[in-house]
Amino acid sequence: MRTIPSGLDRKEAELYSQLDPNQFPKHVAIIMDGNGRWAKRRHLPRIAGHRKGVEAVRLVVETAARIHLPALTLYAFSAENFTRRPATEIQFLMKLLHRYLKNELPLMHRNNIRLQFIGRSQMLPQEVQERMAWAKEQTARNTGMIMTLALNYGSRSEIVDAFKSMVHAAANNGGLDHLKIDEETVNRHMYTSHLPELDFLIRTSGEMRLSNFLLWQAAYAEIYVTKTLWPDFSGLHLLEAIQEFQKRERRYGGLNEPAPGGSN
Repeated sequence: MRTIPSGLDRKEAELYSQLDPNQFPKHVAIIMDGNGRWAKRRHLPRIAGHRKGVEAVRLVVETAARIHLPALTLYAFSAENFTRRPATEIQFLMKLLHRYLKNELPLMHRNNIRLQFIGRSQMLPQEVQERMAWAKEQTARNTGMIMTLALNYGSRSEIVDAFKSMVHAAANNGGLDHLKIDEETVNRHMYTSHLPELDFLIRTSGEMRLSNFLLWQAAYAEIYVTKTLWPDFSGLHLLEAIQEFQKRERRYGGLNEPAPGGSN
């Protein structure tokens, strides 16, 4: 009989029992979209949606850790958010992040989560950068799921930074004549070089776009879009998404060979 991880509620446990743990994705990334619409539908200010979104993060992170996903990456704050949102909303989000990194530390330790960050964090407020460094150091000895927050992140910027890094490395290693560019080299210079290959990308709120998120990494990732707004997304929704993932045939551009006597 399959062992159900402790901490799952009844519905989560029931759905988990229908899944194959050996076929779980190794790296799940989520575009957490819909906080503003969630608040608007309830005639609440946008910040209420962001607060509720933090609660959804807690639920999803705990479930992901309990079922032993190796890596979870959350699109928390895009580079476009940083330049295009009202200053008051950005200030609120930075305070919310600062508070989150402190308040959620017991949850991360309880679930053996190691915290990482990707994005141009040097552009964030100094006190936020310091809290990020503190939280990363505090969880560095944990050995379970790697939870990565994408902050001031943009995939195009990441690719630009990767190529700058490659050029810099070549210049310090005999000059640009030694510059070698192939997929393996690019991967080593991406922000996500510490993570397993992305194999499952989830987007909430029903929007059918990647929004400049992990464009390089998502080349062969399965994509799952739900109309559920992020503040309403839960651990059960994550398991439902994984159930859909396990129904997919991952061919990587090739063909699945038919069984003897079968046909494609």
